[in-house]
This record gives sequence, C-alpha cells and structure tokens, in this order.
Amino acid sequence: MESIVITIGGSVILSEDIDVSFFKKLRILLKKLSKKYKIYIVAGGGKTARNYIKIGRELGFPEETLDELGIGVTRVNAKLLTEIIEISNKKIPKTTDEAKKLENPVVVMGGTTPGHSTDMVGAELAEKTRAAKLIIATNVDGIYDKDPNMYIDAKQLKEVTISQLIKQYGTEWKSAGKNIVIDGPALKIIEKTRIPTFVLNGKKLDEIEKAINGQKFNGTVIKI
Repeated sequence: MESIVITIGGSVILSEDIDVSFFKKLRILLKKLSKKYKIYIVAGGGKTARNYIKIGRELGFPEETLDELGIGVTRVNAKLLTEIIEISNKKIPKTTDEAKKLENPVVVMGGTTPGHSTDMVGAELAEKTRAAKLIIATNVDGIYDKDPNMYIDAKQLKEVTISQLIKQYGTEWKSAGKNIVIDGPALKIIEKTRIPTFVLNGKKLDEIEKAINGQKFNGTVIKI
C-alpha cells in the first residue's frame, strides 16, 4: 500500500470562521482514502501559532522558545484531528520515527523540534515512509507569483520548478512563525528525494482527493 503525506496548514484547521462540517467531510474523505493508501497528516500551527510567537518575540523570548510555542499549537491541532478521525492514533508522536512506526490507517502528528517547521516535518516524514506523494494543503489554491491575500492581480502557477522555489526561498531555516507556502529546509528535502509534491487549497477536499488519485486538480505541481 502506498503512503501519502499531507501537511495541513493551521489556517485550514482553525480559520476565522469555524466550520464543523469541514471536519466531518475530512473524516469521511480520510476513511475513504485509507482503503487505498496509508495516510500521514502533519498539522500546522497557523495564525494561532504566529500570534503566540509574536507575543514571545516582542517580550524578548529566545528563538528556541518561540519555536516551542509554535510546536505546542501544532500538537493541539493534531490532537483535534486525531479525535475527529476515529481510525487515527490518539497519542501524538513527537518524532517522524515514532509516526512511521504507528500502524493506524491514518497517522496524525504536529511539529517535532525547534528549527523544524511542519513543512520540513512533512517532507522528512515523506522521505522516511517512502511516500508516493506529498500534499501541502494551505489556505490558497496553490503557489502564486505574489501573495494572493495582498494582491488581487496575483496569478496562480500551475507548475513551478524546485529550483525556482529554492532561488526564491533558499534552503535555510529563517525564524519561527514565518508565513510562507513552503519553507527552505522542506524544499531541500524535496529536491534531494524527488518526492512528487503538490500544493493546493486544504479547504477544497475534492482537490486533495483528485491530487492523491492522480487526477487533474486545481493547484500547483512542484517539478523536480
């Protein structure tokens, strides 16, 4: 059975308008997908994590502590998902090695250690599980030429090369709480492992299903 890793941004899990029906639909989709694939989910921290990090940064907390605040939020989000998804683990793994060992049809985790974003955790987990695909589910329809939340004329990129992304974002960890579609350390792993990677809107569950099943979907394909 092929493995699929899905990173779900915190902004998808906990948006401004809480939509319980989304979680019910997500539960149904994952149960359906788990009949064909082993599913791993990495939960992000989103705006909630960034708010904690902002407070800590303004109060002069060290960078490692800021990371730990963000990791805590990702694990709360992961716990929410494990309770929603009956066929998933109930104890949140703290490392990708722990997650890999779990036998549940759906395995959910959050962040791991300071300096490792959930993007990087997802890419690392995809590498360790030899995943067939890495799905990055965010709050926009893929990767754009500029921030679509700030510019109404932003254009969606249907394809983008890994080298283009590395040129734009680099491959180094910047700092806690950065709000970008995919960060440098994750790109470095994707480039090395050549894992097929897709970026799409996590709220549009039908697009996730299409991407996993190899169908045409609305999003961005990262070309290696």
